[in-house]
Formats: sequence, C-alpha cells, structure tokens
Amino acid sequence: MGRKRCCCRSSGHFSTMSRLHVKRICGARRAPRPRRRRNNAMESLTGTAELEIKLRLPRKAVAKLIRHPAIAEVKAGRARRRRLVSTYFDTPNLRLARAGLGLRIRRDGRQWIQTVKGAPEGESGGGLAARPEYQWAIGRSSKMPSIDTARLATTPWHRVLLKAARRGLAPAFVTNFNRTEIPLTLADSTTAILAVDVGTIRAVNSARHMDLCEIELELGSGHVARLFELALTLASDLPLSLESASKAARGVRLVSSASAAPVRAENAELSPDATAGDVLASIIRVCLRQVEGNADGIVHDDDPEWIHQMRIGTRRLRACLSLLRNLAASDELTRLIAEIKWLAGALGPARDLDVLALETLPAVRSGARSAGDVATAAAMRPFAVKLGKRRKVARNEARTAVASRRFVQLVLAAGALVARPQFGTSLEPTAAPTIDTPAREFASRLLERRQRNLLRRGASLPHAPADERHAARIAAKKLRYATEFFADLFSGKRARTYRKALTHLQDVLGVLNDATVAARLTREIAGPDSPAAATLQGWAAAQSTLAIDDLARAWHDFSRCKTFWD
Repeated sequence: MGRKRCCCRSSGHFSTMSRLHVKRICGARRAPRPRRRRNNAMESLTGTAELEIKLRLPRKAVAKLIRHPAIAEVKAGRARRRRLVSTYFDTPNLRLARAGLGLRIRRDGRQWIQTVKGAPEGESGGGLAARPEYQWAIGRSSKMPSIDTARLATTPWHRVLLKAARRGLAPAFVTNFNRTEIPLTLADSTTAILAVDVGTIRAVNSARHMDLCEIELELGSGHVARLFELALTLASDLPLSLESASKAARGVRLVSSASAAPVRAENAELSPDATAGDVLASIIRVCLRQVEGNADGIVHDDDPEWIHQMRIGTRRLRACLSLLRNLAASDELTRLIAEIKWLAGALGPARDLDVLALETLPAVRSGARSAGDVATAAAMRPFAVKLGKRRKVARNEARTAVASRRFVQLVLAAGALVARPQFGTSLEPTAAPTIDTPAREFASRLLERRQRNLLRRGASLPHAPADERHAARIAAKKLRYATEFFADLFSGKRARTYRKALTHLQDVLGVLNDATVAARLTREIAGPDSPAAATLQGWAAAQSTLAIDDLARAWHDFSRCKTFWD
C-alpha cells in the first residue's frame, strides 16, 4: 500500500499515512459514498478503514445508555434493531488470525455480506480502533453461500488469503447478537453511528462460548475528536470499560483456548519526513495501546507481568506527554499528566512488592540455604507471610484503580488529546513551527540534551551515594525512552551499539535500585529492628558492593559510545 502525505489537520498536525487513511480516516472525513450499490449485488460495498471507539458495558446498563441525554441530544434518526449472525472462517492452524486478518460471512436479513478486516493500524489507541475493511454482497438466500475467493484476490492481503483458501477454510466461530443502531449528528456536522451489540460468541466445534455486550461509536464523516467527546460524556455516567480486542480476536482466543498475553512496549512506525507533532502523536498512541491492552489482565488475572507491563506503558506515556508539554502546553495536558501520575502511583507499590517477593526474597533465601545459614532462612519465613498479605492488598488496589471509571476516562482523554487539532491548543504563530519542526531535528536536540544530563550525573557514578545513583538512573531511563521513541528515525550499527550500552547501564542501575527498595520495604513491613530488615539491609549492601565493578564497566562502555544523531 503506497504512502502519501496527509494534508488534513485532523490529528493536530500533518501525518504520513496510507492512502487509505488519507481517503477515509482523516479527522475531517468526507461523507462516504452510499454503502449499497443496487445495480450489482456482487460489487464491493466498501473498501475503507473502519474507525470506531469500542467500549463494554453490563447488560443492565444498555437501556440507560440508549436513553442517555447525551445520545438524545445528538440522535439524528430512529433506532434500527436487527439480528446479525456472523460466521468467521480460518484454517485449522488459524493462519489468518496469526496474520492479523479476520474473514467472515454475515447474515443481515436475507442479505449475505463477506468481509475481510486487516490488523489494527497505527491510528489505533486511546480506545480508538482503526482497521482496514473490505466488504462484498455475495447473495440473498436462506442458505449461507461459500467464500467468494475471487473477491479475496482484490484485497492487499490476497497472498495470505488465497493460500489459506487453498489449504482449506472452515467455520471457526460464530457471533450472534442483536444490534441497535442509532444515527448521530455531532458538533461540526460530524456524523456517526452508535451500535449497541448484545449476544454471544460461540465456537463451532465445541461448547465454548462467551457473552458480549458492547457499544461501538463509528465515525461516518467529520472529526474523530467528536467521538471522544461523546465517549467521555457517556463514561462519566455509565459503567463503561475499554474493549481493546475485536470480536474476531475474542473468538480466536475462544477456539484456540489460548489465554491473552501481557502487551509489551513497541516502537512507533515513523516516517523520516515526519514532524515533531507527527511522531509524538504516534508515540502516544503506541503507549496507550500498551496501557489499555494490559487492563483486562490486571483486573481478571493474578500474573504479575500484567502490572509490570502497564507500569512500563504508563511511564513511557508520561515521558512522551512531558515532551509534548514543551511544544503544546495546555490545561488539559496538565490534568492528563496528573492523572497518569495517579495511575503510576496505583501500580508502583504492587510492582515493587512483586519484585521483592518473586526476585529478591528467593535470592536471599537461596543464598542463606547455600551458606547453611539456618537462622536467616527461618527469619525470612514469617516475613514472607507478611509480604504475601501486603502484596495482596497492593494488587487489589491496583486492580481497583484499573477497573475504575477514572481509568477509562484517563485513556479516552489521552486519545482525545491526540485527535484534536494541534493537540487541543491554540498556538501562537511564533509557536507553530515548533510542532512542525522536522522530527529528526527535534529528536536530535532532545537526545543531545538528555545525553549531556546523564554524562553530568555520571562523572563519579560508581562511588556516588544512593540518591545520586537514583537520579542517574532516572536520567538514563529518560534517555533510553527517547532512543526507543525515535528509533525509526535513526538506524545503523552506531545506533544499535549506543542503545545496547545504555540499556546495560540502566539495568545495572536498576539492580542497585531494586536492592535499595527491597531494604526499605522490608523495614516498613517487618519493622526496622526485625531480623528480616537486618538481613535485607545486609543483602542490599552486598549487592551494591558486588555491582560497583559492573557499574564502572557499564559506565565506561556507555561514555565511550559515539552518538548516532549527529
């Protein structure tokens, strides 16, 4: 798919996006052509990008949602209710799902619609899903027709689809739900559809099934920021939660019995000719995908990796928004940064206690057993019980925060910020070039500043006190985030060598910080004069001594690295 420069200001800045985005996703989206062509039922109905905000809600809240004053105020016609049954197809080894594709045939009345959807695009994040979509009418009958492989050949994924068809496509799961559609006209003549879906997802070859109850706010034409405004209004009154997985993704998990995995950090795809505004918007969306992608895991699963990964995403998001504050400061941005600080505060204690319980304490006990230190091993047992209770409290507090209305509003507010022209600010003419600064130039200046800051703090790092090492660790983390954020703008061996040395330095500093945090938490949990506190304090001191040589080598290697942004 070709790339071209988007000339709209829908996201507050110029953007390098696909032609598909330029035609259909730009904030000032043109009114779509009619979706149905009556002269030929075999014609493609759409070849567009679906742009929608998807949220879950309890079934008991559906009636309240439909009658909500905010919906009544923008309602542009009568609600339409219909039953939609969709059969999703894949190979036995789920080849399409692994490629990020979804293929279905949906019955809508007597009409059969074949649809292919691609993987989420870079504009996704903050509750918003952007996916390319191709649809065809393939007949009107009481019996479901076969997959029309000729139509699959017209999509950008024809190689994968046709290869899967040759190997054998079969029904994998079925979605069966009642949909209520309400046409909406929002501010600035923006049009949208509110779809409320209530039903089930059912595996074809087993009894596995799951309920679904969700809403979709799909953009028809106009500005996507208007969708976020409506979503925020509804989230302030209704028990809504984020739904980051499509129906197809949930169906695949159902039939494969595969559990969802924690979402890790990823780098944004950036264009060399992008502006500072372009790249920051892309990075914010990537960070939001990590934050919202780990929400369900924190609420429903006890695996500590969910909290770990959301904490990383939260830190990265806060770091990126701090960069934005230097370009497009606003009260909205200040409030958002404060909310992210709240979320980090809810996740931090749980993560620190997980590290103490799962990494530090086992290492201390193992060392005591190896040394035949029976007294130390015995002293750790009652402390481990207290630590387990404290971990449970901290995890529940993190879970409560992520399951709260406040968290949903935080993510939607961040998505809204990126969707607004110039990030919701009214920039003076003298300030506008700052956002339009070439991304490489902006990144080079930032990296140079952060490099100087770290070098200044690291002159005597191996022998510095704990507070100075902590400050150096923060400086190294900010520099590392920046190198990751702008990784697509700089390539080559020099960049890889620099990032590798910086990562090693931060890891060594992290070990020292974990030891300090472990000693502090043990004093808080067991008491400052307890045997456990004395043991952990001694262990932390030993770790610091052992790590000094590693730290000296790591600093030496990093300080000798040539910068890659010159």
